[in-house]
Amino acid sequence: MRPAPLHQPAVRQRGAAILTAMLTVTLVATLATAALWHQWRAVEVETAERSRTQMAWVLTGALDWARLILREDARTSAVDHLSEPWALPLAEARLSSFLAVDPNNTDDAMDAFLSGQVTDQQGLLNVANLVEGGEVSGADYAAFDRLFRQLGIPKSQLDRVADGLLLAKRPGPPAPGAPGQLSPQRLEQLVWLGLADSSLQALRPYVTWLPTRTPVNLNTAPAPVLSAVLPGVDLRLAQQMVTQRALTHYANVAQALEAAKLRADQVDLARLAVASRYFTVRGQLRLGNTVVQEVSLVGRDGTNISVLWRQREALSVPPLATAASLQ
Repeated sequence: MRPAPLHQPAVRQRGAAILTAMLTVTLVATLATAALWHQWRAVEVETAERSRTQMAWVLTGALDWARLILREDARTSAVDHLSEPWALPLAEARLSSFLAVDPNNTDDAMDAFLSGQVTDQQGLLNVANLVEGGEVSGADYAAFDRLFRQLGIPKSQLDRVADGLLLAKRPGPPAPGAPGQLSPQRLEQLVWLGLADSSLQALRPYVTWLPTRTPVNLNTAPAPVLSAVLPGVDLRLAQQMVTQRALTHYANVAQALEAAKLRADQVDLARLAVASRYFTVRGQLRLGNTVVQEVSLVGRDGTNISVLWRQREALSVPPLATAASLQ
C-alpha cells in the first residue's frame, strides 16, 4: 500500500471553501431578493392605499357638490324638471382644471378625470308602492302590469314580486312553518322575490326602490313610465308629452293631464307630482389605470339633503368606454 499524497487535504479544504462561498453568495442573493420584493410590495400597497384614499375624498367632494346643487334648487324652485342645473351631466373632465387657477394649466400633478350625473328617482315606478296597508295596491299593480306588458315580461313574475313584498312587509315574525321573506333595500335585490335577472335588467331604466311611497314626477318620467302610470295613455302619446315638456316643463299636474288628454277624476292625483325628493348621484373617477364609480341615494326634505346609502365599485371595463356610457 502506498501512502496518500500529502496535498489531498489541502485540495479538500479549498473545495469546501469554494462551496461555502457559493452557498453564502446564494443565501445573500436570496435574502436581497426577498428584501427587494417586500420593499416593492410595501410601495405598491402604499401607492394603492394612497390612491384609494384620494379617490374616496374626491368622490365625497363630488357628492357634496351634487348635494349643494340640489339644495340651491330647492331654494329657488318648487318644480323639478330636466332643464334644471342638477339634471345636466358632467362630462369627463380633468380634475386639475377645477383646482388650477389657470384654466390652461397643464400640470400633471393631478392626473385624474371626474364625471358624474344626478338622476331623479321619482321619475321611475317605485316597487315599494306595490304594497300599501298590508295589501297589494290595485292602482300601483295596474301601473306595473302595463309596464311589464310593454317590456314583454310575464305577469307571473309581477305576481311573485307582489307576493314576496307582502311576506316581507308582514308585521311580526312569521308563524311556525310559514314562509318568510327578507325585504329588499336595493333594486338589484328584487331577485330575492323571484324576479328573473333578465327581467331586472329590462326594468332597470324604468323602476326603482325607495324607502317610502312616492308619486311619479311627470316632468322627469320616461315615456314607458308615463304610459304605465297614466291609464289610457299609449306610448305614442307619452312620447308626445316628453317632446312637449322638453320645450316647456309642466308647472303642475293639471298641465300634464291636459297634455295627456285626461281629466282629474280619471287618475289618482296622490300618485302624480311635478317635484321630487329622491335622487341618485353617480360619480366616476379615473386615476391612472384605475376607474372607480360611486352611486349614492340622497333624500331631500326642504333644503336638508341626506345621504341614504352609498355604493362604490371598481370598474374593469376600459376607461373610455365607462366615460362614454356614463355620459
